[in-house]
Amino acid sequence: MPPKGASTAVNPIRLQTVSRLKIRNPDKQEPNPCLGPMSAMLNCWAAGAASGGCGHLEKALRDCMDAPSPPPKAKSTINYHLGRLYPNISGPKKKT
Repeated sequence: MPPKGASTAVNPIRLQTVSRLKIRNPDKQEPNPCLGPMSAMLNCWAAGAASGGCGHLEKALRDCMDAPSPPPKAKSTINYHLGRLYPNISGPKKKT
């Protein structure tokens, strides 16, 4: 309850205006599936087992690299639609 004599009118909240709407990077990058086998092979080579102890890691990396890549995902159209609908959201512009 407000104190006696105080106004009960609600002050509207004023939000900042934005010049445009945009979402940064709506499409997330998929990590490379061959990154793990490559790093394991490089670590094996760095450990000094290049004489043949890394053969199974090399085969795993070759299999990964030779596998067909998945088809690219469709890009997000959210920024296009935000730009298209923004004039309807923001209302008329003031003339100065």
